[in-house]
Amino acid sequence: MTPEEIKRRGWDAVDVVLVTGDAYVDHPSFAMALVGRVLEAEGLRVAILAQPRWENCSDFRKFGKPRLFFGVSSGNMDSMINKYTHNRKVRSTDDFSPGAKAGLRPDRATIIYSQRCREAYPDAPVVIGGIEATMRRFAHYDYWSDKVRKSVLLDSKADILVYGMGERQLRELTAGLKAGKKIDELRGIRGTAYPLGARETSEFALPGAIELPTAGEVSGDRVKFSKATRLIYENSNPYSAAVLWQKSEGRAVVQNPPALPLTTEEMDAVYALPFTKRPHPSYREPIPALETTKDSIVIHRGCFGGCAFCSLTLHQGRFIQTRSKESILKEAGELLRSPRHPGNISDLGAPSANMYAMGGKDKEICKACKKTSCLHPSICPNLDTDFRPLLDLMRAVRALKGLKKAFVASGIRMDLALRCGEYIAEIARYHTGGLLKVAPEHTSPKVLSVMKKPSCEVYEEFSRRFLEESRKAGKEQYLVPYFISAHPGSTLEDMAELAAFLKARGIRPQQINDFLPAPMELATSIYFTGLDPFTLEPVYVAKKDTERRMQRALLQYYKPENRPLILRALRDINRPDLIKKIL
Repeated sequence: MTPEEIKRRGWDAVDVVLVTGDAYVDHPSFAMALVGRVLEAEGLRVAILAQPRWENCSDFRKFGKPRLFFGVSSGNMDSMINKYTHNRKVRSTDDFSPGAKAGLRPDRATIIYSQRCREAYPDAPVVIGGIEATMRRFAHYDYWSDKVRKSVLLDSKADILVYGMGERQLRELTAGLKAGKKIDELRGIRGTAYPLGARETSEFALPGAIELPTAGEVSGDRVKFSKATRLIYENSNPYSAAVLWQKSEGRAVVQNPPALPLTTEEMDAVYALPFTKRPHPSYREPIPALETTKDSIVIHRGCFGGCAFCSLTLHQGRFIQTRSKESILKEAGELLRSPRHPGNISDLGAPSANMYAMGGKDKEICKACKKTSCLHPSICPNLDTDFRPLLDLMRAVRALKGLKKAFVASGIRMDLALRCGEYIAEIARYHTGGLLKVAPEHTSPKVLSVMKKPSCEVYEEFSRRFLEESRKAGKEQYLVPYFISAHPGSTLEDMAELAAFLKARGIRPQQINDFLPAPMELATSIYFTGLDPFTLEPVYVAKKDTERRMQRALLQYYKPENRPLILRALRDINRPDLIKKIL
């Protein structure tokens, strides 16, 4: 991380400089640590430039010119989401910085960092990746500027974009560069996108490639924006996706099909790398994001839920990539044996903790499927929902010496859980610390359909069974449900009905997820266009700040300061009958 450390290792140069907007924490939950360890395992000398000063390129020169490339990421989050709230106010803290100090990364960090790399060493290849690059790889709606921006690949002037998790792509890329190939000779790697110049754009012809509406067209035509969204999502299956390309101001971006999912053996190899699970020793203040993840264990990647407001389909993919039980037990054992460890695993989980080892019964059907969700509008009949591997894993972890408790703190997909009463019973008895977080998100069937979430009846049935199993275990435990305000499809009347539902059940949401249109998500396309991208049917969108504030106030109906907004909302929708039910 410093030139002094490089000298102590006896290196005369570095092969790769990884640039990140996060503090450097050597934990697999931090993207650059994972990427750095993967590249190190390939025999490369890796330097990490964490939270560099970006006003000029001096920090970008401190390791010298990398022999292979600069690898640039905004960090674990999109830099705009990291800095700004749903109402475009600057956040006061940054959990990925020492002492939660804000302001240590620029807006649109991928673009700024890439430009500084170019200024530092104009002939050094620049590779961009991470969640910000992944979700901005084509022309996309940008909530903070309220306009469609062109691909981050063109704005950053990078040579190649790695989308998705990236291990496989980076291995292929570095192998090619080590073999003496130039960066523009490595354009066939799955899970990457590359730019075309004006001449290349005019001559581009690849059999089977699908051309998206141009950046200019999607900026000015909501139907074409919706069409582009649909094509991107329909070509997110790595087994059936076509090459996609999109013109932009005389140039173009070409996206290769997604990388194939990692095998269990490959997943095990990644998580067996020698992570210290500590921040770099130069930091004097704690890094909050590490405090919440340091004792957690990832059991799989991917999610086949396909929620409209989530980026997982386009980033981790919907094919579950599972670690072996032996790999997870080894990591858990090492964690419990570490000095002064309290004996708790804070989260034995994943994007949706109860999708471990699940997938299609007939894999060939899955490989041809273009659906964005295996669970909506109902659970796919081809989905194998066998909980036995997960139950076996949970029981094996509970048997480890020194374990006090292994919590499941990440999301549980409730409609799946209802398929296995044994799973609900074991979660209630062994893996909950009194409060279990769940995400019903809404109660309106219409809104839930837009979200691609199961019906409210699923939440109520799961709640009944979880509380029943808690009582059987002799425990007083509760669900902490999360709801989203102002999601596309949700009207004031829908939110008022939700408020009445919450009041009747004594639910008082402390944390509210105000809908924030993140780049390239399905719900963001609907927010921008007012259209369902698959049917082109109109969808109601709350865009005015006043209505968004009223929807939020209704969700927190119990706060006295929200009463004026709630009364105004009920007057606006002519529902005086709800005043007593809510207030």
